[in-house]
Amino acid sequence: MKRNRLTSFQKLALWTTATTYFLILVGGLVRASGAGLGCPDWPRCFGSWIPPASAANLPPQFDPAQFNPTLMWTEYVNRLLGVTVGFLILATAISAWRNHRHQPRILWTTIAAFLLVGFEGWLGGRVVAHELAAWIVTAHLIVAIIIVQLLLYATFEAFTGATSATSATGATGATSATGATSAAAVLIFVTLVQAGFGTQVRGHVDTALDAGVARDAALATVGRLDYLHRDLAFVVLIGAAALTLWLMSRRSTLIRWSFVVLALAIAQIALGVVMAYASLLPAAQVGHLTLASLLLGAETVLWLMSRRQSV
Repeated sequence: MKRNRLTSFQKLALWTTATTYFLILVGGLVRASGAGLGCPDWPRCFGSWIPPASAANLPPQFDPAQFNPTLMWTEYVNRLLGVTVGFLILATAISAWRNHRHQPRILWTTIAAFLLVGFEGWLGGRVVAHELAAWIVTAHLIVAIIIVQLLLYATFEAFTGATSATSATGATGATSATGATSAAAVLIFVTLVQAGFGTQVRGHVDTALDAGVARDAALATVGRLDYLHRDLAFVVLIGAAALTLWLMSRRSTLIRWSFVVLALAIAQIALGVVMAYASLLPAAQVGHLTLASLLLGAETVLWLMSRRQSV
């Protein structure tokens, strides 16, 4: 049986979504490596569109002590990737207009993602202007997550919008899907809040490190905010486990994605433990943020699938 080829929009939507996830990973690397101010101005880097080759090439308004080539290029590559994602989302929106203008769930979702990516670029400039203030970094991350969720929605609709919901049959299947829709929506909300708390925790850790606190003692200075972040992680884990058991009891076709959500929630907590007991290992920080975005993505796919089956 011959498989249907992917349409141009489906290919573009997949590439755009995957690249946006990669950008979030790189953003985590920037954060973990302390490269957020590797370029101390925005949108330029040390006053130039192309970073200077050495401290001797810096304009007079910049302190040579600010120059660190590794941090500078890490941040600059992050910015270049952000611009690339912006153009990919623009191309996706144009393709949606050309091929799916009569499907508002695809068209307006991609347009919303494009508008938000412009706002995200502006927020990136505010992050630098406010010297990595925790509240603006949190806003920057949340908007990035919302953008990738919108892209996931449009991609899902592009692959399933023309098909009918046939996997959930009968009253029991419809009831399972409806319950899973509500549960997934709650998990998405709680995970978003937890991610916001996580960014705040990281901001407090950075403040402690800048004040000279040892890396292995920095997390202890955060206090209640860190406990809230951890507690919400367990709320997500318990919610994912309960949903999985409930779907198993009803033999729902959604069980596979529920297991994915549960596995990612477990891995996320495991990396959090590694961070707490391994002096905030940078690699664990990058993985922790990347898993958070993947967890939200899996929850979103579960919500979309259950929503379609409950119709």
